[in-house]
Amino acid sequence: MKLTIKGVSEGQPIPEKFAFGVYDAKNHMALGQNLNPELSWSDVPAGTKSFVVMIKDPDVPSEADDVNQEGKTVPKSLPRVDFYHWLLVDVPASVNRIEEGQESKEVMVGGKKPSKDALGKRGINDYTDFLAGNPDMAGTYAGYDGPCPPWNDEIVHRYIFTVFALDVETLELGDEFRGADVEKAIDGHVLDHASVMGTYTLNPDLR
Repeated sequence: MKLTIKGVSEGQPIPEKFAFGVYDAKNHMALGQNLNPELSWSDVPAGTKSFVVMIKDPDVPSEADDVNQEGKTVPKSLPRVDFYHWLLVDVPASVNRIEEGQESKEVMVGGKKPSKDALGKRGINDYTDFLAGNPDMAGTYAGYDGPCPPWNDEIVHRYIFTVFALDVETLELGDEFRGADVEKAIDGHVLDHASVMGTYTLNPDLR
């Protein structure tokens, strides 16, 4: 399979228009346009019955104590964990493109509820947990929400966009599934996959 993301090249910085958070010299960070990029895929294997679209950041700090704290940094030596930014499952085999802005056009304060339509079924992303303690932003965040790494992180984050071709039409997941649920459900059903990795940072020393 081949995956093409308009505006995102392998190993290169992700444009700010696709980000949840953008650099702001005064406040370190401001809310971004949060547009989903255009994805298209080809060379799909025979027998494909559905697709899964996923974005995962494997570089999220395992401890949040120093995240976005004045006078502190998140050290590169800190163990990292996965953070899911987009989970779209049960995408019909007839679909091979998602348009820019089709899944997200802005930051929805308080999140977006899980939903299902002709394009597929949207899972809950990890902003739901990350923003749970913020009374101005807390809520259930489903669908696409773009990059927003800590502005004081010593490393540039990687964002892995992946489309999986599956041998089943539906993963039969409930309405409130998460990244780990998708990973478990697709196990043994992946005919092929394609990925593109983009990078993003809000640390002015790394930009």
